[in-house]
Amino acid sequence: MSRAMNIDLDRDEVVARCAKNNATISAIETLISGGTRVVMMNGDDAAVMRKAFGSKIITGTVTRMKWAGSF
Repeated sequence: MSRAMNIDLDRDEVVARCAKNNATISAIETLISGGTRVVMMNGDDAAVMRKAFGSKIITGTVTRMKWAGSF
């Protein structure tokens, strides 16, 4: 199971729900297409949060920002 999921909630609500469930976030980003992409620290936290987010999990295609990092 993937640790990453796309959620139909804003970033602050995702952070609050993860904190409420004692689930640690590894990475988080706002999606251009709406909602938030969150990666949990481990598979156990991901399983807990999939249940907690329930119907708010986006199952279709999302649009993410291009990474503009440098090497």
